[in-house]
Amino acid sequence: MENSILLLAIGLGFLWHGILIYWVAGLPRQLKKTNKNIIDSDPEKSFMLFWLDQYSWIGLLIIFIGILSIIRGLI
Repeated sequence: MENSILLLAIGLGFLWHGILIYWVAGLPRQLKKTNKNIIDSDPEKSFMLFWLDQYSWIGLLIIFIGILSIIRGLI
């Protein structure tokens, strides 16, 4: 019983944090139907797009972990 409550609380925390990251960063460019080419003439823009994509993937992973923890806590 106590473990399920702990998993539920941790899962809600992960879900909340992941949703906040998703709100800021959105979907990674690899999952969007947009032009994925990075402009080679501007290395600063390329660098920022790379880290924004990484941040987006981290947000999706945290949401996924949160959902799994919530499901496991409810079972």
